[in-house]
Amino acid sequence: MGNKSVNLKALAAHLGLTVSTVSRALNDYPDISLATRKRVKAAADQLGYRPNQNARRLSIGTPETVCYLMPRQIGPNAQPFVAQLLAGLGEALNERNWDLLVSQADASVGDLASIERLVKSGRIAGLVISRPLKNDPRVKLMQSLGCPFVVHGRTEKSDDYAWYDVDGEDAFVTAVNHLARLGHRRIGFIGAPLQYQFAQERLDGYVRGLSHNGLDQDPALIQIAEFTDEGGTAAAGLLMDLDEPPTAIVCVTDMMALGTLEALHSRQIMPGRDVSVIGYDGLHFGKHAHPPLTTMAQPQAHAGRRLGDILLSIIDGAAPTKFQELQRANLVQRSTDGPVTTSTSTGQTHVSEREESR
Repeated sequence: MGNKSVNLKALAAHLGLTVSTVSRALNDYPDISLATRKRVKAAADQLGYRPNQNARRLSIGTPETVCYLMPRQIGPNAQPFVAQLLAGLGEALNERNWDLLVSQADASVGDLASIERLVKSGRIAGLVISRPLKNDPRVKLMQSLGCPFVVHGRTEKSDDYAWYDVDGEDAFVTAVNHLARLGHRRIGFIGAPLQYQFAQERLDGYVRGLSHNGLDQDPALIQIAEFTDEGGTAAAGLLMDLDEPPTAIVCVTDMMALGTLEALHSRQIMPGRDVSVIGYDGLHFGKHAHPPLTTMAQPQAHAGRRLGDILLSIIDGAAPTKFQELQRANLVQRSTDGPVTTSTSTGQTHVSEREESR
């Protein structure tokens, strides 16, 4: 029949079987003999039969669509972060020929209503929630609706639902330890709004890292900004204009770190030589920064894959609390970290011995 695909009725006629028998054979129903199932599948492959997904979904009562909720606050600058995450999520769903719906719904009252409408419409089998608040009403809503879900990240209390997260507190302890070993004593922190649990965890890690290395916590060295590159630029500008500016800065996202690099360049300060900068995420674009960005890397594609696998397992009937996975970020050294340099009171820096020896 060439390359033209056939429908279920034509396939059944070709085999001399009923439509019901062919359908059940294709879906591996045990009441159809193994020999018949093999014969039907071979003919389907030969004739180019492709199932009508909508009809199949109606027949088995499962939407076969998962929704990823993208919070509005992350904005257009988070596209690389989301793209890498969705790549892994799509990979998990593709293995079942399931679809992925991306929706933008926040934790506000109006958006909660839109999430409830989406779930009650029967269009989705499960939901992925990202960038949770410390106390996120979306979690309570999904639990009350009885719809399978998994959270990318954690809320302050996270013992009664499924989640996948990277240990942000541990990552910032690691980053501060690294900078302290390089001789830095004044380490700045550029963070995100603290209603987000990830932002609080990374700040906690920074503070713990200072304490671990016997460094005093100076409130002037902590800047909280919107997590965009512009937020990073503004926050870094405030830090570098201090009477005693930091010799190193840790940033809660790579995007904010890029903004930090911009603020340093505008002041003729060389990142990695005059002031060290460490980001967080490990996104691909950091390799192409000027200079390439040192970062605490978390594997976004792997995270997406695990979120998909976890959600599908819950949809299949597994207990959500079986899936609470905490991973570690790893330090990826590129070119924006280096030994401390001596500073003048104006914040300008002298070239380090490492630079002079080049």
